[in-house]
Parts: sequence; C-alpha cells; structure tokens
Amino acid sequence: MIILMRAAAALLAGSVMAAGAQVAASFPTKPIHVVVTFPPGGSSDAVVRMLVPRLNEKLGQQVVVDNRPGAGGNIGLAVVAKAPADGYTLGVGAAGALAANVTLYAQMPFDPVKDFKPVTLLAAIPFVIIGHSSLGPKTQKELVAMAKAQPGKLSIGHGGNGTAMHLSAQLFEQMADVKLVEVPYKGSGPAALDVLAGQIPLAVVDLPSALQQIKAGKLIAYAVTSPQRLPMLPDVPTVAEQGLAGYDSTGWFGLVAPAGTPAAVITRLNAEVTAALNDNEIKTNMRNLGVEPAPSTAEAFDAYIRSETLKWANVIKTAGTRLD
Repeated sequence: MIILMRAAAALLAGSVMAAGAQVAASFPTKPIHVVVTFPPGGSSDAVVRMLVPRLNEKLGQQVVVDNRPGAGGNIGLAVVAKAPADGYTLGVGAAGALAANVTLYAQMPFDPVKDFKPVTLLAAIPFVIIGHSSLGPKTQKELVAMAKAQPGKLSIGHGGNGTAMHLSAQLFEQMADVKLVEVPYKGSGPAALDVLAGQIPLAVVDLPSALQQIKAGKLIAYAVTSPQRLPMLPDVPTVAEQGLAGYDSTGWFGLVAPAGTPAAVITRLNAEVTAALNDNEIKTNMRNLGVEPAPSTAEAFDAYIRSETLKWANVIKTAGTRLD
C-alpha cells in the first residue's frame, strides 16, 4: 500500500513537472504588458526600456511598457494585483509600494506579500539631494545650518508619497534634526524639473533625473544617499561623510507578477530578465545612468522585500507619518 502511494505521488509529481515544463516552453504566446509605477524619465522607466529589445528577441513576443504613476506606486501595482495570473501583466515596483506603503497607508489596494510573486530584483539606485543654484548653501553642512535657522520654511520635493525618495527625505530630517516641508511629486523627473525652474528649493531625486543639470552647474548636488560616492559624481560626498554617520538610503525596484502565476512562468521570466541584466552592454548603459544592475533569484527578492519592509517601518513610525 505504501509502495503504491509513493508510486502515485511520484507519478503526480512527474506530471506536475511535465505540465510546468510545457507551460514554460509555450510561454509567451502574446504580448506582455509591464506596468511601470513611475512616469517616463525616471530610472525604473529607463531601465525597463533598455531591457525591452533584448526581451522582445528572447521571448519572441512584444513587451509593452505601461506607465501608471501615482500614490507611491500603489496605483500601478493595484492594476497588476488584479490582473490574470498568467504572466502577461507584470509590474515594476519600488521600495515604496512593495515595502514601505503598508506602514504609511491605513488602507492599501493590495497586500505586497500575498498579492504578488516576486520575479527578480532589477536595480539598486542611490539618490541625490539637489538644490537650486541660487539657494545659497554650497554644502550639506551649510544646508543643514540654514534648515535649523528656518525650521519648517524650506521645502523638499521627492518622487511621491511612499517612495524611497520620500523615505530618504524623512531619514535625512531625522538624522540632521531639521524640519522640512515635504512636497510629493508623481515621479523623480517632475521634482527635479521644479527645482531647476526655481519652484521648489530642494529635492531628493534619482540620478537620471538630475545628472545632466548637475554637470551643467544648474543644480547643486549636496550629497548622495548611498554609503559610497558615485562614479558619475565622484566629487559629490555622501550624506554620511558630511556629519550624518550611518545614513544609508539606497532605492531599488524589481519585477513582480500577480500571485498565482505558474512557477514555470516565473522561472522563465526570471531567466530571461536576469540574463538581460547580466548583458555587458546593458550593464554599462545602466551604470552610466547611475543605476546598479541587481539581478536575483525570485526567492532572494522575496526575502529582500520582507527585510526592507521592517527597516522602513521603523523610519516611518519614528516620523509619525500616515497617508490615509
């Protein structure tokens, strides 16, 4: 009897594996839509569009980018969470929507853990604290001194409530012991443009949104938020080395699918996307934008999301921020 049960279990396991292999072999048979939760011009949009030609070739189907910005990524990922779990609708989520927003918002349109299957981490990205060239302070220490002298007067833009840029601003305020007025934007690009136009004095943005204007001297780069300086801005010190030891806020974004997507499809997507991220030309192009490729297994990405959720929950609770 036991032998028969084991044989039946082995047969069933073999059938499941065969079915999974068949699904992976036939997938995809139609275009794949990738929902990017930020507007065109930001790092996540730029990276996905770099990957598209390679994925079109390897998957044999067109990969279509669909920008759905807003609410720190909640709007776009809500679309993905409700999509059929067949691998044809994917989402690019960042630290905000996948890790921080569960603490920031009293109600969420999805559960980041239960409603998605991680595919792979795509990239890690440091941010830069920028200011209008006419603001006055030339260094982070001078900026902090100004903020302390004018509590609640200086505004700082960021890429949207719940984004890693928002959290970077809050962590900066906490560690520098200053009070700034936080202004959310629908993405890093619009925030950088408003600083450039003089509509707002400061912002925390990703490097692609501001690099050219920093190099042209039209924006001041006070600091980068990563633990190390960036090759693209070697003369710009980190936040930590300018008096705020221990400051570390590196953004990230990755690819997710709706929960219930077949494991074989996740495996196929992971294989093709990570291969593209390991392509030397793509790696070089990403690094030229100030973005570090970060391909991973689906399991490692899942664990990372969980650890980041705990980290940012502490920052958010200390700030007392709620977005209801």
